[in-house]
Amino acid sequence: MSSLVNLLDFDADGLAAYCGQLGEKPFRARQLQRWIHQSGADNFDGMTDLARSLREKLATRAEIRTPQAITDHISSDGTRKWLIDVGGGNAVETVYIPEETRGTLCVSSQAGCAVNCRFCSTGKQGFSRNLTAGEIIGQLWMAEFAMRARLGRGPKDPRVITNVVMMGMGEPLLNYEPVVTAMRLMLDDNAYGLSRRRVTLSTSGVVPMIDRLARDLPVALAVSLHASNDALRDVLVPLNKKYPLAELMAACRRYLAFAPRDFITFEYCMLDGVNDSIAHARELVALVADVPCKFNLIPFNPFPESGLKRSNNEQIRRFGQVLIDAGIVTTIRKTRGDDIDAACGQLAGDVKDRTRLAERGKFGPITPIVPVAAAVADTDGQPSHEVRPA
Repeated sequence: MSSLVNLLDFDADGLAAYCGQLGEKPFRARQLQRWIHQSGADNFDGMTDLARSLREKLATRAEIRTPQAITDHISSDGTRKWLIDVGGGNAVETVYIPEETRGTLCVSSQAGCAVNCRFCSTGKQGFSRNLTAGEIIGQLWMAEFAMRARLGRGPKDPRVITNVVMMGMGEPLLNYEPVVTAMRLMLDDNAYGLSRRRVTLSTSGVVPMIDRLARDLPVALAVSLHASNDALRDVLVPLNKKYPLAELMAACRRYLAFAPRDFITFEYCMLDGVNDSIAHARELVALVADVPCKFNLIPFNPFPESGLKRSNNEQIRRFGQVLIDAGIVTTIRKTRGDDIDAACGQLAGDVKDRTRLAERGKFGPITPIVPVAAAVADTDGQPSHEVRPA
């Protein structure tokens, strides 16, 4: 382990404090931030507006330790996925998703995940450790400058990455301080200068930390919902046993008083015969009746150990239409990067199944838990990429 201080671990206040320890004025911290996060510097030699004495001091005490990619794959649709070495046999994944008007980066916050959602392949590897702030913001650093190089963009050209979603491996709110430090850098005008509306944190529902985030750094919030009642969500998202839906909905309402957007995004993974009936959709409408929201329906990306299947396109469309008819903005997420295992729920990395879930039978069939109304039978349909109100 390096004894040098990694400057990627510091937000503006932390870097100013560190410079103070070196006997330097606060403006030196702003210069360092711009060199590191705007110019992509990974050493001190080229920081020509810093005094030579400061550069020499930094060279013996600090470093800019950036992520090392084990693999780098580009999908047929332009999605790019990096597998990043974080030491100790652990790896995390970062995914860049290009779109016509924006570039979105999906960032990991933990090596593995302790939440163990049934439909997410990351859960099968168990939890190893939290990432540091430097390892989290380092994913944005690496992706931004790798994409600039690929696209031939210089330092004065527009940023390639315009949006960040904390939706990669791990539960961000269970690694709170490093995640917030990294997000402060994402928002800092001397670093990446993103607006709070363009940074989204996705959580499975850690209620006390949702309230803390509202006070400390309210960014756009997405909640991994995936079920319309507690009995089913207890199976799909085990954290629900600790923070059931009534508590989660109350936390969402509280968060909206501070949020940069006037709605919460609910993510809902569509699982064939499990949570995709019309009765479930109607139950969802009742559940979120007093929470301004939009729904993002996610076609499940199957992996062998899950024992689950993707809802067919027509059933997803019909499910979404129930929400739309209730006045809820609803979209169906386009599957991106599935040919390189970069789609939603597929981020597992080249790691061992530490939990041995398949061996222990934890991925057996789920008995559907549905509301009183009967589920609607599936029918095959044409691909439906997006559903919105007229």
